[in-house]
Amino acid sequence: QVQLVESGGGLVQAGGSLRLSCAVSGRAFRSVGWFRQAPGKEREFVAAISWSGGNTYDADSVKGRFTISRDNAKKTVYLQMNSLKPEDTAVYYCNVVTATMTPWGSWGQGTQVTVSS
Repeated sequence: QVQLVESGGGLVQAGGSLRLSCAVSGRAFRSVGWFRQAPGKEREFVAAISWSGGNTYDADSVKGRFTISRDNAKKTVYLQMNSLKPEDTAVYYCNVVTATMTPWGSWGQGTQVTVSS
C-alpha cells in the first residue's frame, strides 16, 4: 500500500515560484504524478515522473514553467513551479500513476496554491 502526503503550497504573486513536495510511504518506487483542481473545475493532470526519474511528462499548460523531480532516497517527489500565473491557483495533489498517467491510489488532502495577480 502506498500513501502520499503533499506539502509546500502557499500564497505567491504572479511570476513567483513555489516548490511542492510529495512524501511517499510504503512501496515508494512507483511512477508518481501531480494533479490540480481549481474551484469549479475537474481535477487535471499536471506532470508525472517514472519510478527511476528517467522519464518525465508535463501538461502543455505548464511546459517550460514547472519541473517534476524525485529523490528516491528521501522517498519524495517534487514539483518546482516557476513563473506562476493566477490560473495556476488550485489545490495540488500527488498520486501514483499508471503508464497512461491514470491515478490509481487514494487521494490525500492536497496542498493549496494561490497565485495573486
